[in-house]
This record gives sequence, C-alpha cells and structure tokens, in this order.
Amino acid sequence: MQPVAQLKPLLKWAGGKRWLVPVLKELWEPYKSQKLVEPFTGGMAVALGLNPDMALLNDANAQLINFYRQVSKGLKLDLQFENESEFYYATRTKFNELILKNKAQTKQAAGMFYYLIRTGFNGLCRFNSSGEFNVPFGQHNSINYKTNFLDYKNTLNKWDLKNQDFEDLQLKGDEFIYADPPYDVEFTRYNAKDFIWDDQLRLATWLAKHKGPVIASNQATPRVLELYKKLKFSIYVLPAPRMISCNGDRRPAMEVLALKGLSVKTLAKLKAKFRSPAQVV
Repeated sequence: MQPVAQLKPLLKWAGGKRWLVPVLKELWEPYKSQKLVEPFTGGMAVALGLNPDMALLNDANAQLINFYRQVSKGLKLDLQFENESEFYYATRTKFNELILKNKAQTKQAAGMFYYLIRTGFNGLCRFNSSGEFNVPFGQHNSINYKTNFLDYKNTLNKWDLKNQDFEDLQLKGDEFIYADPPYDVEFTRYNAKDFIWDDQLRLATWLAKHKGPVIASNQATPRVLELYKKLKFSIYVLPAPRMISCNGDRRPAMEVLALKGLSVKTLAKLKAKFRSPAQVV
C-alpha cells in the first residue's frame, strides 16, 4: 500500500492547490490536532497534503463528492476507458442521462466522472444550467488511467464528505477552515449554479464570523482584496502557477491569502516568506 504521505490528488483540477501545500503546512502545523474544514474541497490536494486526523470536506459538486465517497468505500473499476472522441462523447451522454434521472450517486457514475475528468479538455469540470457535464474531448496524446483506488480508502474513510452549501455545514467554532471557492473571474459555473459575487460576499462574511483559524484563497482581484480587508483579515498576495490556460498564457496569476484567527507566531512565518511590498498588502 502506498504511504499516506505520498498520496496525490486523483483528479486534475482547475485551480488545484498542490503548489500551495508547502505554505499551508507551515500555517497548519500549530493547529494539526484540530479538525480541518474545507467548504470547497475540489481536487483534494490540500487535505491529502496536510493529512489531518479529522476533516470535514465539502463541495457543491455532487458528482465530485460521489466519486470521493465511492473511493472511501474501496473503489475498483471494471469500466472500459478509451482516449478516443467517439467513446468519450458516448460516455458523456450516458453520464448526463444518469444525472437527469437522479441516478448519478453510484459506483458506475463515479467511474464515468473520473474518466470524463481525465479525458476531457484540460481536465476541466464544467456543467450547464441543467446540470449536464459539457466539457469537450481533450485530445490528449496518452492518458494513464487508474482503476484501483484501494490505496486511498483508509484515508478518505476517516474524513466526513459532504455535498452542501457552505453555510449549512454544522461547525462547533474551533475548526481550522481552509476555503478555496471558485475564483472571482468570469467563468464560475463548476456546477449547475454559478458562484457569483453575492456568494463571495456571503462566504467572506461567514468566514469572518468563525471563531477558529481561517485561511481563504482567491484570485487577487481588487474587489476581493478590498472585501477581506474590510472584514479585518490579514492579507497576503503571492504568485501562483496558471495551471490551466486556453490561450497558452502561463504567466503566474496573483493569488490572495486572507487569514484570520492565526497566532502572531504563525503569521510571522508567512511574513518571512513574503516580505516584498508587492507581495504583502
């Protein structure tokens, strides 16, 4: 069995935070006995990287959470995978039929979801307003598909996996929250329902009320910076790799980290890493 510390994200995910895990590890270290809460777990890079004993991992994407729940049960797939456009679109149609019939919370649907994410364009996960997966074929030269996920079972099985709105999560107040919502950019439809600016406001207000430590990340747009400043978060801006780009632009995007409830000593670690006036706001 693969050592837990070496477990990698199972899905390529737009905005994945594997690159940020070394920074988050230092901030997490003093609080590692607490429960980790991720309202937007996405590709699960942070949870797998921090490997908490207790975690509540939530996402509004029901198909994503079904995949993780099936993995936590010991997922082994006997489905046929082909890196070929006709097969891809046929599978996408079958998957969407399951969604429309409310039958997508199954092992079969989890396997299809994994295949579509691995084979689709740039590993994107995108749904239309009817809830149908609509990412086109990806035209990858080759893909190494995984069919046995047993090495992830024990890790995911110890964590709570939820599919709710973040405000519906039942928290005690002392949890360590890492929130990585859909970015404040034009494209926000990772599910049938857009995550719009009102949702960004709602999230920031909800995070500000939490009594335990909080870290939020987002695209460093002027209004995001202003929002978290007004709510008295400590703000840091750092370059992030642009992992998925449609036009070949691979320049670093600017990422904001908004922090609240962390000790002065913990914050000092971040200040030591990002001293530049261009990076510390």
